[in-house]
Amino acid sequence: MDKLYVFLFSVLFSASLSHGAIGRVRSSRDGLEDWGYVQVRPKAHMFWLLYRSPYRVENPSKPWPIILWLQGGPGSSGVGIGNFEEIGPLDTNLNPRNSTWLKKADLLFVDNPVGTGYSFVEKTNLFVKTDEEAATDLTTMLMTLFNKNEELQKSPLYIVAESYGGKFAVTLGLSAIKAIEAGKLKLKLGGVALGDSWISPEDFVFSWGSLLKDVSRLDNNGLQQSNSLAEEIKQQLRDGKYVNATSTWTELEDAIFTSSNYVDLYNFLLDLDMDPVSMAASEISDEIALSKYSRYLKKYSRYLSSLRSAPGGNGSDLDSLMNGVIRKKLKIPSNISWGGQSDYVFSNLAGDFMKPRINEKDKFQINDINFMFLVDVLNCISLFRWEGLQKYKSRERTPLYCGNDKVTKGFTKSYKNFHFYWILGAGHFVPVDQPCVALNMVGAVTHSPAA
Repeated sequence: MDKLYVFLFSVLFSASLSHGAIGRVRSSRDGLEDWGYVQVRPKAHMFWLLYRSPYRVENPSKPWPIILWLQGGPGSSGVGIGNFEEIGPLDTNLNPRNSTWLKKADLLFVDNPVGTGYSFVEKTNLFVKTDEEAATDLTTMLMTLFNKNEELQKSPLYIVAESYGGKFAVTLGLSAIKAIEAGKLKLKLGGVALGDSWISPEDFVFSWGSLLKDVSRLDNNGLQQSNSLAEEIKQQLRDGKYVNATSTWTELEDAIFTSSNYVDLYNFLLDLDMDPVSMAASEISDEIALSKYSRYLKKYSRYLSSLRSAPGGNGSDLDSLMNGVIRKKLKIPSNISWGGQSDYVFSNLAGDFMKPRINEKDKFQINDINFMFLVDVLNCISLFRWEGLQKYKSRERTPLYCGNDKVTKGFTKSYKNFHFYWILGAGHFVPVDQPCVALNMVGAVTHSPAA
């Protein structure tokens, strides 16, 4: 295979669907959309949605790319959040998005792992328990979509991930390489891009306290409490007590909430009750009363939901959209609700949630691969075993701009096969906060002929 470029950047139901109905691929009249289910295991069904770009540029030396977007959570819907909230062709009011990533690539969204979004399982023992199991399901989905479609095989696939999706991305990348080399998957893998990725949870939890102390959101007492819980997590990870580490992680977030007067965990420059991230005091109380896993998922979705209620926001409710007009258009089976099993997705992965995936990057043979971090906070460079690291560190950064605007939007720095992006003025959801620079960046990442 060609050299791989890796860029680092609810009630359960019993479904009774025929395999023919659940496996049928549907498409829009203009041919720009395809969607359907793949039965990745018996009684485990993964939903996918593919947009063909109307901005496609034909260039024999630069094939038009496909981006596979992997959402985080785990249990957050790529078909819903990544699509309508961040990079898809329409926003949550179903108005055209000027910064859609379709300007640079085709877009493939999946509700991963099974149980997320429109995806579902028919038995409770079919939820995945590990990132590797999720990667196996995703690889099966890719086999179904690509192996019999020569048109898709012409385009390099770039796996682009956000948040916990980064853990899925590295495990999927390795699984896909194995399948390609074994002749089981007919696909040209262009690369894997990691943005704000939860690939080293221990490093993240130790960074929170000092960062929030530096911006005056925590005092010394808050910093001490934060670091104490981070040390507890570190020891639990050393002892292999991964479920306990996940539980302590929720305690750490609660402690930071209390000590910081509810800083927003997805943008530390904002309060939870501050535009564009508005949260009433009653909502905070309700959130603390939720189960530890439901609480995380609610925090994850609240950030983007609140953007819509802010001045200039879209104003639509994503849950109503996905369980209303979109569900009807996609002809989702009547006994499936969008996000109905998401809490179960998270709770079943509790034993894997805090496990690091930072070492997987070395399995991509770092001496021969381009790496690109698309991040705003965590610098994992010191963890790399790479002979060019010192020369990379000595390089100067290049500022990033958008259009005629000469306001600095970020920086990038590269040495040979290693690339790093810093995005300014952005929280966790970079395409939302900095759509222009994110669009330019993904064009460069995918070598798009429209870049």
